[in-house]
Amino acid sequence: QVQLVESGGGLVERGGSLRLSCTASGFTFSRYFMKWYRQAPGKEREWVALVGEFGVATKHAASVRGRFTISRDNAKNMVFLQMNNLKPEDTAVYYCAAGNFSSDEFWGQGTQVTVSS
Repeated sequence: QVQLVESGGGLVERGGSLRLSCTASGFTFSRYFMKWYRQAPGKEREWVALVGEFGVATKHAASVRGRFTISRDNAKNMVFLQMNNLKPEDTAVYYCAAGNFSSDEFWGQGTQVTVSS
């Protein structure tokens, strides 16, 4: 049974930091690109970052570049999103997903991140 379980969300003040984690099971984690997405209330889901199978190649959306960092630990089947200098516009439900570069096969249930002003 495939599972992606996000954790680490919460309420933080503007300028603060959070580290999101996503634990994977039920598939060969090291063969998949891993990505983070977010969806704010009333808005469409937005891609945030991706990391290649080996953790070397990464890419971040322009809106988070320089503030967020994606990484992974294949030994633990985990992917992370370090979020620094958070802004109120970062408030959203954050999802992790597994797939290839251009599509996603598995999704987590999401974790809420709220940034107060």
